[in-house]
Amino acid sequence: MRPPEHLDTLRLSLRPPVLEDAGWIFGSYAQDPDVTRYLLWQPHRNIEETLAFLRRCLSAWEGGSAFPWVITRKGDGQPIGMIEIRRDEHKADIGYVLSKAAWGRGYMSEAAEEIVSWALGQSQLYRVWAVCDVENLASARVLEKAGMEREGVLRRWIKHPNVSREPRDCYCYAKVKEARLTDLAPEPGERLGA
Repeated sequence: MRPPEHLDTLRLSLRPPVLEDAGWIFGSYAQDPDVTRYLLWQPHRNIEETLAFLRRCLSAWEGGSAFPWVITRKGDGQPIGMIEIRRDEHKADIGYVLSKAAWGRGYMSEAAEEIVSWALGQSQLYRVWAVCDVENLASARVLEKAGMEREGVLRRWIKHPNVSREPRDCYCYAKVKEARLTDLAPEPGERLGA
């Protein structure tokens, strides 16, 4: 599965990151404690940390382990955040971050919905999922607006170092393809039951 490098929604364009994005990423959100509160990493202390992050993003695209996009607004081309998809066999998960100046406008739901729709359009993917801290209600709304359903709470699932040193409970959201009857039928010669 290799997604397209460029995706468009009604108001947004998604593209792979470049090293020249370091300045705006650092300036608009990577060092902001409010934006990074529920992320897996601590705020960047300097632009060198942001450049190292971007090198990892470029390497991930090259190696096919993950596919991060920079989210830009159509019209002015202003970058406002990032979204990423990571495949694991028949499923994929997403993660995202949005600059504080772009909060509350539905941008992230729009980008996430596009990624989820693309992923579930692939024949080999059956599930797209994401998690968010149980206190991160804004992220939960993003996932719901993107068409994902809350499946439950994953207890002590992940560490959010800006909130606690201990693993925290997270909501698990997913959108899945519905099973078709042909998917449920056994292969010719396959035994049913134990």
